[in-house]
Amino acid sequence: MADGTPPPGENPVGPASAVRPFLVTAGRVAPGAPGPGGAAMPVETQVVATADGLAELAQLSFEQHDIVAACRRPQSIAEIAARLRLHLNVVRILAEDLREEGRLTVHVPDSAATHDASVLRRVIDGLRAIPDSGKVHP
Repeated sequence: MADGTPPPGENPVGPASAVRPFLVTAGRVAPGAPGPGGAAMPVETQVVATADGLAELAQLSFEQHDIVAACRRPQSIAEIAARLRLHLNVVRILAEDLREEGRLTVHVPDSAATHDASVLRRVIDGLRAIPDSGKVHP
């Protein structure tokens, strides 16, 4: 149909329309102020709502509202995209817009630390130290 909804009886499952993300980002395909080194915001970037952002939820567009509301607690860009079922680049663009407006605080991880093998080793060791809940008997 003209409004994007499928006609009655038609299977609604199928490829997502590229028009909707294009409209949400006003046609932008990359953030206005890219992250360090000219690259897009990494997927592990942590985002948290500011007090101003939470106070102004009612004034935000649908997607911006959902992003700020989801970020009452720190979330990664990837977590936000998965939770809200939005394209990753849409979340990157909107998160950068919200950061510029003072509605989100963005914490980009230190790229040197994320490429440090000792950090990865500690993460693996920590995961191995977690008890396997499948083997625990009540």
